[in-house]
Amino acid sequence: MPTVHIPMRHSDTAFREAARGLLGSATAPEHVIWQFDNADGDLFAAPPPPVGPNKHLSVPRAYVDLMNVAVWHSDPQRFGRLYTLLWRLRDRPGLMSDRGDQGLAKLREMEKAVRRDKHKMTAFVRFREIDGGARRRFAAWFEPTHFITEPTAPFFANRFGDMDWIIQTPHLTAHFESGKIRFSDGVTKPPLPDDATEDLWRTYYANIFNPARLKVKAMQAEMPKKYWKNLPEATLIPDMIAQAERRARDMQEATPTLPPLRSDRILARLPVAPTPDALNACIRCPLYKSATQAVPGEGPRDADVMIVGEQPGDHEDLSGRPFVGPAGQLFDGVAKQVGLARERVFITNAVKHFKFTARGKRRIHQRPDAPEIEACKWWLNGEIAEISPRLILAMGATAAQALTGSGKNIGQRRGKIEHHNGQDILITYHPSYLLRVPDAELRDRDTALFRADLEQAATWIRC
Repeated sequence: MPTVHIPMRHSDTAFREAARGLLGSATAPEHVIWQFDNADGDLFAAPPPPVGPNKHLSVPRAYVDLMNVAVWHSDPQRFGRLYTLLWRLRDRPGLMSDRGDQGLAKLREMEKAVRRDKHKMTAFVRFREIDGGARRRFAAWFEPTHFITEPTAPFFANRFGDMDWIIQTPHLTAHFESGKIRFSDGVTKPPLPDDATEDLWRTYYANIFNPARLKVKAMQAEMPKKYWKNLPEATLIPDMIAQAERRARDMQEATPTLPPLRSDRILARLPVAPTPDALNACIRCPLYKSATQAVPGEGPRDADVMIVGEQPGDHEDLSGRPFVGPAGQLFDGVAKQVGLARERVFITNAVKHFKFTARGKRRIHQRPDAPEIEACKWWLNGEIAEISPRLILAMGATAAQALTGSGKNIGQRRGKIEHHNGQDILITYHPSYLLRVPDAELRDRDTALFRADLEQAATWIRC
């Protein structure tokens, strides 16, 4: 029965070569003894067979990635498990995607544990400066759960390539000198010298600690207690936990109850109503990418009535003015019939950019969705704040949604005044809807209702 000795250093390479030889000679997993590092060998065991000269072995990339990580686990059975999985892959090439396979699941757990241990090493190694030559030299002590010093050392070489350093662990010691990594045997914890920068680090750590956000279990899950003895900041943790509740209460009591005096000056600089320049700089939603320009509202700043439509159409997008296309012309005609002079109202849209889909040379209108309406409410609210209208006429579902939070049941709600945020809002149809009604009788009926709503709005100017 062949015995395979895997050394502490280059375990991945040693396992890969041994597994290739065993697989090439068709040696079943149950006939192999795996030994790690300096474990006592079996005097009567045979060495593993060499790799045959013409053996071409192909394994899934997913297995190679798994093996390169799980091989550093501390479980003595890891090599046997990895080889067993490799042996089974001969007959089941799709085994790596089988989530129900127990052997694969165990190796996935090992892989996850190794990755977590490597993450902890990169997070909790603390260097102390030691005497050196031309280059500064640092040393650190770390106690990993698994044999991860060798695969993790390149991280420190990349991050601290401008200095020499040593990371000592019970299993292996990593040396980085003059830009090169080498390894030596593990050691017991050495007496590292004091480092003056640790006091500075503790001061920084204490000042960034937020007692109001303390969650002890979450903190210990991310920073297990096993690492505390080697972390200079860990000496502060028990006291910070004990004082957290008092410090959080003190922070709450020190919170100002009134806005600072400068808040009024800041608010005064905020745009109350959108200007063309401000609107064209808006990127609050993606509609700005395809529209020609943003279209602000227009009309007297002391208007009693504000008219809110849906969004600019093709004509409005090109001209930069609201309600100049077919829907706007229908509105102007009906408004003139009831004495609602356009020059006496402020007219705008809930959404300031044209949303469309291109079909050849035509741009077909698309209704804005909820996030786009919500994004543009900031501009609409600015217009309302500046105009302070006595009445807002919401034409269509989009305007109703922006002003009342709901664009449903327009047919049932039209002609009625609703009250939202201290504002009187009259719901009616959008004139573009009237242009689309195919039935002449129905179109005449709804146009008459639209005319009645505009006439009601006109009374707010005269009274």
